[in-house]
Amino acid sequence: MMDTSCSRVGEFRGVAGPYWSLRPLGGGTEWDAEPEQVRPADPRERLRAETARANARSRGERL
Repeated sequence: MMDTSCSRVGEFRGVAGPYWSLRPLGGGTEWDAEPEQVRPADPRERLRAETARANARSRGERL
């Protein structure tokens, strides 16, 4: 899912009150998003997020 309010791609984890909980692809800290600000991520956005995570991991960054 793409949270357009912060331009982040995440996996839908559930509903928390009036918000949706999203988690970065591959793990990490969840964040709350307003449902009207969330849409399905297109393949390019998803690939960009996955590539950024793989690059950070290869540099030894803490994820």
